[in-house]
Amino acid sequence: MTYCVGIRTQQGLVLASDSRTNSGIDQIDVCRKMHNFVTPGERLFTILSSGSLSLTQSVMTRLEQEFRAGEGLAKAETFYDAARCVGRQVREVAALDREFMERDHINFAVNLLVGGQIRGEAPQLYMIYAQGNPLRCTRSSPFLQIGESKYGRPILDRGIRFSETTLDQAVKYAVISLDSTMRSNVAVGPPIDLLVYANDDLAVRRYRRLTATDPDLMEIRSNWERELRHAIGMLPQIDFSGPPQDVALGVTNSRTSGD
Repeated sequence: MTYCVGIRTQQGLVLASDSRTNSGIDQIDVCRKMHNFVTPGERLFTILSSGSLSLTQSVMTRLEQEFRAGEGLAKAETFYDAARCVGRQVREVAALDREFMERDHINFAVNLLVGGQIRGEAPQLYMIYAQGNPLRCTRSSPFLQIGESKYGRPILDRGIRFSETTLDQAVKYAVISLDSTMRSNVAVGPPIDLLVYANDDLAVRRYRRLTATDPDLMEIRSNWERELRHAIGMLPQIDFSGPPQDVALGVTNSRTSGD
């Protein structure tokens, strides 16, 4: 299983992914799920991947071959064109492998996040579905997730605001979202790859790989848990002092033992 998240703010992008892969409880490995394609000063694309490792590797290999040849992502005129380019490679891998996978009752599972910027445009973030079609991240929905998303979503729903959230704050939200997921699902695990992209950087300037024992990760985790418990203690108590109410779906036996 995988968990990846991309956050878009007025200042730029934050992209984060876990690194755990597994083929059962006795075969757990580490594999990077963040891939960068950069022409410094002109364009940057960061792709996060979830789904079948063999399929995502095939998609990334084809994208890398195109990029080195000056094609595909290297010559896309707009970020939408770039998202379509990634989707096209997903479809081409599907054309090669889907028939044989479905014959053996294996789903074609690939989902990608593509974030970055082409010079002359604002930074953008897209999700690419297994069918190859793109979905753009918007100001009103300023984050996208792929993989095991449910555990890490509540903190993002409550906190991320396109116009109000700074990049430094978005980094913390992303780390807490990943850590919450790792806490609740053993199939998602460190290291965490973390990239912060500021508007018009057009290069990788802020990147970290957080291991399970990274001091920053451990401090954020412990502080978050402590402050969460403190916040619970500060909330008002629920008032149970009013008159009794009917218990929904309850059954009450009014007979006494002497009846």
